[in-house]
Amino acid sequence: MTSDKKKKHSVLLIEDHPIVRFGLSVLISQHNDLQVVNAVENGEKALEFLKKTTVDIIIVDLSLPDMNGIDLIKYIRRMDVQTPILVLSVLEEEFYAERAFAAGALGYVMKQEVSETIIEAIRKVIANELYASDKIKNRLLKKAIGKHEETEDSYLSTLTDRELQVFELLGKGLETRQIADTLRLSIKTIETYREHIKLKLNIKNSTELIKQASQWELTRRK
Repeated sequence: MTSDKKKKHSVLLIEDHPIVRFGLSVLISQHNDLQVVNAVENGEKALEFLKKTTVDIIIVDLSLPDMNGIDLIKYIRRMDVQTPILVLSVLEEEFYAERAFAAGALGYVMKQEVSETIIEAIRKVIANELYASDKIKNRLLKKAIGKHEETEDSYLSTLTDRELQVFELLGKGLETRQIADTLRLSIKTIETYREHIKLKLNIKNSTELIKQASQWELTRRK
């Protein structure tokens, strides 16, 4: 006698906001083929869990209290964990999706999407299919065939992920020491990143750097 019961795909959810974490867990687990087996609030707990347990999909937010989500994806891949990863974030896909894919994610979906879209993204990524908006897919295709597309944030494309993090935190008004504490790096290292950013973006001084970072942060939050 064969069972008609569907296999439940196990989900690790990494989300720092308790209400969002709870809501997503309920949304996902109400579907017969999906089950959240663990929901954690930071990268460290996620990495500890993955050392002992395998899951069918990892869903990660990019804004975590202890590390950047893109860094977390890279750490997971360095552990030789090949589980498909879906990014679920409020950060604009136009700029962050490509970086997430380069780090090792297979899907990127905005939190503002309706629940049906989020579930569709989860199922596609579990099936090892790329999930992104048509706009991002089109951009990736153009890049693959060598057609460069200028975007509003193209001037930041020369920055490394870490330099972008520093630029972003400067835009949020954090000072060098606060950025060092946030990223768990030395003040000297942050100062070096600041110099690299100024050089790459052709910025003359620290005042102009902070001004540009603040303007970018303000624009992308609109």
